[in-house]
Parts: sequence; C-alpha cells; structure tokens
Amino acid sequence: MMKKMSGFLGMVMAAALAVPSLTMAFEGPELYPGERQLYEEALKEGMVVSFDTGPTWANWASQFKAFQQRYEGVELVYNDIGSGATVVALDKTRRRPQADTAYYFAASAIDAKAKEVLEGYKPVNFDKLPEAYRDPDAEWFIVHQLVVAFLVNKKLVENVPQSWEDLLKPEYKNSVVYLDPRSTGQGQVLTFGAAYGNGGSVDNVLPGIEYLAKLHKNGNVLRTEGTTPYAKFIKGEIPIWIAYEGDGLKAKLIDGMGDDCVVVIPKEASVAAPYAMSLVKNGPNPNGGKLWLNWVMSDAGQAVFVDGFVRPSVPTVKIPEKMRAYMPDAPQVQPLDIVKASAQKSFIDENWTRLILGK
Repeated sequence: MMKKMSGFLGMVMAAALAVPSLTMAFEGPELYPGERQLYEEALKEGMVVSFDTGPTWANWASQFKAFQQRYEGVELVYNDIGSGATVVALDKTRRRPQADTAYYFAASAIDAKAKEVLEGYKPVNFDKLPEAYRDPDAEWFIVHQLVVAFLVNKKLVENVPQSWEDLLKPEYKNSVVYLDPRSTGQGQVLTFGAAYGNGGSVDNVLPGIEYLAKLHKNGNVLRTEGTTPYAKFIKGEIPIWIAYEGDGLKAKLIDGMGDDCVVVIPKEASVAAPYAMSLVKNGPNPNGGKLWLNWVMSDAGQAVFVDGFVRPSVPTVKIPEKMRAYMPDAPQVQPLDIVKASAQKSFIDENWTRLILGK
C-alpha cells in the first residue's frame, strides 16, 4: 500500500510541477454552455486528481482516455482505494485536500457529506436525475447504477426463472446463491430488490426479507456468501446467483461463459444500486474537477459507462445500439433512495437474522 500511495503522490507532484502547455481548445461544438471557458481555466491548473476511480471498474479506463483526448493538456491522476477508504482519506486531508473529486458507493457519499468534506456542485444533467439520485445540496450525485438481476448458468438450470415468484419453484432446490445482507452492500441492495418485487418498497423492506426467508424454507438457497463469488460462478459452481447485471454481462461477454450465462431482471421489479461522485471542498484543482465531473455526467460520458456493463444514471441517455441486446429497457427497475436505504440497515440485519437463522 505504501508503494502504491508513494507512486500516486509522485505522479501528483510531477504533474503539479509541470507547466500546462498552450494547448488549443477542442474542436467542434460544446457539449454544454461554458465548456470551452471551463476547459481554458482547467488548463491553467493542468490536472485533476480523481479518488477511487479504478480503471478496471465500470469502464473508468475508457473514461480517462476519452476525457484526455477531448481536453488535451489536463492531466488526470487517479487512485483505487475503495469507497470507505476514500471517505477516510478525505477526512484526514481536509486541511490540505489532495483530491478534486471522489467516487464511491452512494452510502459513502452520505458519510462524506456528514464529515463536511464536500462542496456543492451541479454538473451537466444534474437536474435530469431522479430526485433520489441527487443530493439537495448537490454535494453528491449518482453517475451510474448497477441493477439487481438473476445470473443463470444454463448448463446447470434447465428452465431460466423470469421472476421472483419463479425462483420459489421446487425445480430450483439448492440452486440459489446470494450475498449476506448483514455484511455486504450488494446483499442489502438485493433485499430491497426482493422487497419491491413482493409488494414492498425502500420504506417497507420487510416483504423482501420475508421473501428470502421463504426461499430458504423452500430449500432453494444453496448458500449465502460473505464476498462476491464471481470466480465460483465462472467455474460453474453456482446455478443461480442473485447479483448485479454487470457481473453477468462480464461473465457472458468477457470471461467465456457466452450463451451459457443468461441475465434476467425479474419481471415484477428490481432496484439499481447507485454510485456517486462529488466535488471535494477546497480541492487543489477546482476547475479541473468541475470539467471532469461535467464530462462524466454529459451524454457522451454517460454512454461510455455502458461498455463497462453498468447503466447510466441520466434517464435521457439511451443505451447504444450495440449493447441494447444485452441491456434492454427495464422500466421495472426502481432507483434506490440510498438515504432511506441506509437508515434501514439495522432493521435488515436484525430481521434477516431472525427470519432466516431463527436467532
């Protein structure tokens, strides 16, 4: 870790010492009013420091490339330390911030706001977001979402379930794996997915817990996991995994499962796990940070996420044609209000333990 951080800080220092070149602004029309002027201001700073945008996750590597092609002369530096660690880092460096922007699971954005390390900023398309996807003070906003789905291995499952109701059938005995909601964010999110699919909501999650209890009682749950079992799924050890759509598409299109992997968003309802970004208070490159956030939230930036198998957060951004066969319209997916969802954590923990484990 020290070696990783030292390298990161070295990149920051080297870029900070560099004199921005007199690069001409991008050619063609602006993506939004004021883009060219903001770029010129960002050029004077010469860089952006983006915390926790790991290049292998959600297609950030392609976002970096597209940003730097459009905004030549603005260096983009990143790290990959995790959502919780990002909040800790922002808090510890509040007197001399190192980051310009932060990216995290939305629950961590709430934590960061509570620590008063963020600055309100409304990027492009902010007002188009669902209300649950934008902080009232604009200190965080959702940039993409991960949809709860059934990932089905057709080599192990004859009939692919299409609904939460289907999954209760006897033919799926000892077939279902999901993450423990007491210890994983994904487990918490899928519990809300089950709630929406069984008459509940973010304000009424008990139907989701009761559904999972019934799934266990029917003998259909093979096991719960404490960490993501992606490798086990790829190896053919899991018939049905309740997980994120993106994991299934990666298994199908990248990691060799092909048509043996079927991704199903349950027809009754599902939810989308939100991932957020923020402008850091007193960041060293505020104009660069704003330019980066505007790119990510622009129609062009939002479309880049799709190639990383995650859905854009801006409702008006359409899935590119080449991916529509794999990510069809899913109007049954509900945006998850992470503020309300976070408040339900202890309720889920206690009642999942009571109904599933009998404790």
